[in-house]
Amino acid sequence: MIRFISFSLLVLASFMLAGTSRVKFQDVTEKAGLKALIVSGGEKKNFVLQVNGSGACWFDYNNDGYMDLYLVNGATLAELQGKKPVQSHRNYLFRNNRNGTFTDVTEAAHVPGSGWGFGCVAADYDNDGNSDLFITNFGTNLLYHNNGNGTFTDVTHRAGLAGGNIWHAGAAFGDYDGDGFVDLYVSGYLDFDIHNPELKTCEYRGVNVHACGPMGYRGAPDALYHNNGDGTFTDVTVKAGVVDKNLYFGFTVIFDDFDGDGKPDIFVANDSNPNYLYHNKGDGTFEEIGVQAGVALNADGKEMSSMGVAVGDYDNDGRMDLFVTTFANDNYVLFHNEGGGFFADQSYQSGIAEATIPHLGWATFFLDYDNDGHKDLFAANGHVFPEVDGKIAETYRQPLQLFRNAGRGKFREVSGEVGFSTMPWRSARGGAYCDYDNDGDIDILVSNIDDRPQLLENVGGNRQHWLELKLIGTKSNRDAIGAQVEVEAGGLVQYDHVRAGGSFISSNDPRLHFGLGERSSVDRIEIRWPSGTVERLPSVNSNQIVVIKEGFGIVVPPGDAKRP
Repeated sequence: MIRFISFSLLVLASFMLAGTSRVKFQDVTEKAGLKALIVSGGEKKNFVLQVNGSGACWFDYNNDGYMDLYLVNGATLAELQGKKPVQSHRNYLFRNNRNGTFTDVTEAAHVPGSGWGFGCVAADYDNDGNSDLFITNFGTNLLYHNNGNGTFTDVTHRAGLAGGNIWHAGAAFGDYDGDGFVDLYVSGYLDFDIHNPELKTCEYRGVNVHACGPMGYRGAPDALYHNNGDGTFTDVTVKAGVVDKNLYFGFTVIFDDFDGDGKPDIFVANDSNPNYLYHNKGDGTFEEIGVQAGVALNADGKEMSSMGVAVGDYDNDGRMDLFVTTFANDNYVLFHNEGGGFFADQSYQSGIAEATIPHLGWATFFLDYDNDGHKDLFAANGHVFPEVDGKIAETYRQPLQLFRNAGRGKFREVSGEVGFSTMPWRSARGGAYCDYDNDGDIDILVSNIDDRPQLLENVGGNRQHWLELKLIGTKSNRDAIGAQVEVEAGGLVQYDHVRAGGSFISSNDPRLHFGLGERSSVDRIEIRWPSGTVERLPSVNSNQIVVIKEGFGIVVPPGDAKRP
């Protein structure tokens, strides 16, 4: 009997490994036509402004049912100082041609950006049926209103979102007061004088480096903007109780309901400072509870250099967990949501910690890359000090990492098995996932500093069944940001929420993706809309993208002539 059980376990393990090895990621950047160069001050890094890179956003700007890509670009100090003319550095909007390729439509769409860009997030802030675009800058931010005809209009000042002359980093949309319009949180990083930058020299593990920071600088304030419903926003930072009193170095931001009370909270990843978790009190105000909740610090009670943020339910218990990327020589941190407003650092117990210690992480997200019904983890890595190359074990360019969810709270690194180890190392920064070709498996986009981006196509993930959901709000905000979805298929129950923001100052595919393994249909879909309405849908077949409109159930796909 024991021999039989052991043999069965070996067969099962072999099957699982074989299934995983069938999934590969291949670099299709050139084939897809993503001709872009991301600039961040040049390869020599003398100042902290030059090391953080920029983000990327997936959104369907022309409502054809395929996700388009926006890449944020930086600049050089000389350009911002007025010492050199502005070069051809600009942001990029790539239209999805629906055949695996993209076309650069930046100029035609009037979204080139300006100055030195950092993050981006997309959402339909005025509920007109078109996704708009917000970009964080070093200096004045940008809000591009989608005109619905393939073009955008800069409405930043009219909307009240310029934000002042500070270093803005991450941004996220979420309807914190449930009025049907998405609000906006913007993080501030640090106070950097572009006209009188101080050339600092500090020591990192015995190596003299120059891009020192953020310690030694004064932080820049965060801001919360309330959507007035008329195309304008009001700064309610003080009124809502989210004042960045300590001026922490804010990076990535995300709205999500972490305690299951139906109201979106706000998590802010702070670099070299405790993280913020603002609990939504339901009366238009928040209470900062990061320390009490267990996400401000790691299990050792230490501050982290928190950069990227992933939110997802990796153990299918209905509660959203948190994953944070950090600096080299410090493990990335997996916070398991214990319920009741508390989290536990499960980094070592999960198998994540040791594999991440040598790396410096940025973009990160949960994704089910092999469609087995369990969320896996991706991390994009890259150092900030080019001077380390050849002097210590760490390198400036670093490998991408993928951790497969092995169940029971455990992860196993499969970076080599999926093809990452054969790809040239780069110094990654922003990144976001998306099923850009609508084939049912999740692809990955990585933005690399002073380099070309990478579009990594998932090959083989759709051998198992899947379902994708696009939600359209009516009483709720049009993008249904904040909607909570439960999907049941053959005894497997999964949960996910609609978000806008996260990763590292980037934004993922807004549609919800559920891997189903060998299950050919979904028994039940339950949606808790931001308005509070609960909608239950009967069984649907797998391997399709389903569009659900609040109060109307399943409707025709986007891009159809009868689009809702």
